[in-house]
Amino acid sequence: MTAPATGTLPVTVSFTRRADPAHAAEMTAWIRSGLTLAESAPGFLGGGWVRPRGGSDEWHMLARFDSPATLTAWEASPERSWWLGAAQGLAQVTRTEKRTGIEGWFDPPESTEAVDHTPPPAGPPPRWKQATTIWLVFFPLNLLATVTLGALLADVFVVWRVAVVTLTLTPLMTYLLLPWITRRLEWWLQGRSWRHRRG
Repeated sequence: MTAPATGTLPVTVSFTRRADPAHAAEMTAWIRSGLTLAESAPGFLGGGWVRPRGGSDEWHMLARFDSPATLTAWEASPERSWWLGAAQGLAQVTRTEKRTGIEGWFDPPESTEAVDHTPPPAGPPPRWKQATTIWLVFFPLNLLATVTLGALLADVFVVWRVAVVTLTLTPLMTYLLLPWITRRLEWWLQGRSWRHRRG
């Protein structure tokens, strides 16, 4: 897997396709084959799909790449072109969205096949839910850093002290705590009841 360009953020693309409910088996096979092909693409971080509810004909799919460049390369690849061509007459694109940055953590979960009682993804959660989720991990982490690193660096010039603390906290938040908390609160962020949470 190639490394993303310096300073780039992962990007999540979500798209909705409409298909005749009578062709659910064909759609399932087609989606799975697309995810299998994407797994070998440079920069691919994960993907998933959600089946339609009841009589709905909309299928929701996700793919996450480590940078816009690797997503663009996948979109232009012959493998993806072949995969899209296989859906001619089967599925119709109705909506495509791309998101980068911190909101990527609040996208519907990756590598999941939702059961029928799970509502389809409706975009990112409300801002207040995102802010609450971030605060739930930022407050205890910042408190711990204040009483440990802050105390150790009490005599250091304030700019350098803040730089050390933020350089320590940012990777912990981005790669460990935010993914952990959003997995635990995914049911709440997506507006489902607690009993419909995943695992």
